[in-house]
Amino acid sequence: MSGKFQNPTQDPLLLRIFLSLVAIGFVALFLVLPLLIVFKEALADGLGKAFAAIIEPDALSAVKLSLLAAGIAVPLNTVFGISAAWAVAKHDFSGKTILVTLIDLPFSVSPVVSGLIYVLVFGLQGWFGSYLLDHDIHILFALPGIVLATIFVTFPFVARELIPLMVDQGRDEEEAAISLGASGFSTFCRVTLPNIKWGLLYAVLLCNARALGEFGAVSVVSGHIRGQTNTMPLHVELLYNNYDYVGAFAVAALLALLALLTLVFKTILEWRYADELAAMHRH
Repeated sequence: MSGKFQNPTQDPLLLRIFLSLVAIGFVALFLVLPLLIVFKEALADGLGKAFAAIIEPDALSAVKLSLLAAGIAVPLNTVFGISAAWAVAKHDFSGKTILVTLIDLPFSVSPVVSGLIYVLVFGLQGWFGSYLLDHDIHILFALPGIVLATIFVTFPFVARELIPLMVDQGRDEEEAAISLGASGFSTFCRVTLPNIKWGLLYAVLLCNARALGEFGAVSVVSGHIRGQTNTMPLHVELLYNNYDYVGAFAVAALLALLALLTLVFKTILEWRYADELAAMHRH
């Protein structure tokens, strides 16, 4: 029996219109509308009240803590992601499949569970609890615990973006550079890194956005100490539970604005360097 494949663009006009409306309606209902509601509620009592809620000391502390945690976690995950992708894509070794599987682990484990793992390890009744207490070292309910939880939930982003890209690029250029006398480090800096720079940038942007918005794992290890260990998402929850809806939506709007800026920055890069990105994907 013979058949003929039909070009999707040749589908009936009504079907194309219907599918387009479904897609647009879904995006509008589940993405655009919630964002608009957040900004509307934040400005319900005027711009002055929203701004006052953001510059309030506890809110500023939450903003600084979120930025600090992301500023530590994202560079560390970037180093790990590049190293893991380099090892998986450019080298053959036993246990490669296990490494790739472990990289995906945070995608399948609930963030709350990851936070509880750190409680089990560093809590007072945990494996190192008595040692930390005796030496006055604070992991839980302090910045180190928040950073560790953030690293755990975000470390797959860079690696998972770079691994397929580097596998697709192959090893020919690196092998050619080494055959010409280049060292491993020089080969990485002059050959590998330029080839992955756009994929790396996208991965870092996504990792940073995820780090700023993390709630579950950080909620478990932070202790919810207002003005000290509350990140922006935790501060939103605190304000909302205290019926300070304007303050909660104002901080939520700031989080949404940071996410939108990340998206805009990514879009500008795609537009500005479209030719180079296309060349990278053809590689």
